[in-house]
Amino acid sequence: MKVLISGGAGYIGSTVASACSDAGITPILLDNLVTGRREFTEGRAFYEGDIADGALLDQIFTEHPDIDAVVHCAALILVPDSVADPVGYYRANVVKSLEFAAHLIRNGCGRMIFSSSASIYAAGADFSVTEDSPLEPLSPYARTKAVCEAMFADIAATQPIRILSLRYFNPVGADPQLRTGLHTRRPTHAVGKLIEAHAEGRPFRITGTGWPTRDGSGIRDYLHVWDLATAHVAALQRFDEIMRGPTRSGVINLGTGTGTTVKELVDAFNTVVTPPVTVVETGPRPGDAAGAYTRSDRAERLLGWEPRHTLTDGIRSALRWTGIRDERLPDKT
Repeated sequence: MKVLISGGAGYIGSTVASACSDAGITPILLDNLVTGRREFTEGRAFYEGDIADGALLDQIFTEHPDIDAVVHCAALILVPDSVADPVGYYRANVVKSLEFAAHLIRNGCGRMIFSSSASIYAAGADFSVTEDSPLEPLSPYARTKAVCEAMFADIAATQPIRILSLRYFNPVGADPQLRTGLHTRRPTHAVGKLIEAHAEGRPFRITGTGWPTRDGSGIRDYLHVWDLATAHVAALQRFDEIMRGPTRSGVINLGTGTGTTVKELVDAFNTVVTPPVTVVETGPRPGDAAGAYTRSDRAERLLGWEPRHTLTDGIRSALRWTGIRDERLPDKT
């Protein structure tokens, strides 16, 4: 099997590429390197460019006519940035995804796995969500994912392509072999900020402590990035079985099945570092929400998948990756 991975030089896409290679699936990478890293493409077929570039997509499929499926990971993903620049986010995530889908259809590619987000859900009373939970995206970023899913469902209903959306929350950690990991030096997610605070000897900022959770801090579903990647592989391997018959589009949640509050995350982090990180409490950032966690019964049933790594595993691998990141990824300047 051969698969095209858009955003294949990013954190998620590059880790999915490694998991594909380990499973005997050949990854072909497409990335414009706006945020992705060329280092993550080494040893793999790589095309630098935009997902909306029809001529480039034609070239890729001419040179790789045996591509069986696409994993669409390319997107801008920062919630505060999406609040500040909704036009840019809708253009990058929605408009270009529409063009991408058209180019895939024109080139006869009939299978897409869309890397979506569980942030589009309205959380239940216990903050858990299933695939049938109502949708209530609370940021421009989340709304771009919801719009893309609806758009893809409309396209798949009448066009020769089937599309499976995988919804997940907060990936953490790194490839266990440290081939790839989080590529930004100034991360915006909680684990990265904890590592940064520990390294610099300063308190970690908990943004928002008035949420109706068990301890007032936001609740999240921290999924090890390698578990996330292997779920994508399982979806590729079982795609035709899942999307058989009249099924043209579908949705599967990927998560741990348990929620972790930010304060609980700090406690877990402090079990593996010395000295422990202290905290200060501040107000929420623009676009923040109380959060939620996913129920993944459908993933276990359809993909034969369940997470195998703990939150502590993710923290440890993130710390290991941070120790070599500057060597692996020298400053672009």
